[in-house]
Amino acid sequence: MTIQRCAWARTERSIAYHDTEWGVPQHDDRVLFEFLTLEGAQAGLSWETILKKREHYRAAFDGFDPEVVAGYGPRKADELLANPGIVRNRLKVASAIQNAGAFLSVQEAFGSFDAYLWGFVGGRPRQNAWRTLEEIPARTPESDALSRDLLQRGFKFVGSTICYAFMQAVGLVNDHVMDCFRRGEVG
Repeated sequence: MTIQRCAWARTERSIAYHDTEWGVPQHDDRVLFEFLTLEGAQAGLSWETILKKREHYRAAFDGFDPEVVAGYGPRKADELLANPGIVRNRLKVASAIQNAGAFLSVQEAFGSFDAYLWGFVGGRPRQNAWRTLEEIPARTPESDALSRDLLQRGFKFVGSTICYAFMQAVGLVNDHVMDCFRRGEVG
């Protein structure tokens, strides 16, 4: 019997990611910061590229500890820009550092980034009922609202499309298609 999964999961790496992480409701602030950073780095690139570089990102960004990343200065930024294991884009590196500071501000204001983030979906994952990948939107009113709010709080690389991909990745929405075996598991 063939396992049915979302059509985008085609490579060994993307299948493993799909089958174990994508769409699983996430409440760990460090992991949320990791995904927010990686989604911003992915802008204009394939997710496969980011998955290949993920371990390099974890090492380069000190395990995605937002307190550490927020303290990065120009020397660390230059070190990151010289690191071939990550996407060496000056704006994306600068945004990751700036976002770490904004992330800490959100944690302080809401008690956790998790509490803030899940408020955009009423505290429960949205259960969508897509039959094909083509039906899945690139953005939604919720991702528009999240994007607007993050931008007002000083975040960068958080447009609505990036925010929707982030929401999918961390389980705020269940966008596994109807015949995918993971749909019920993460729902």
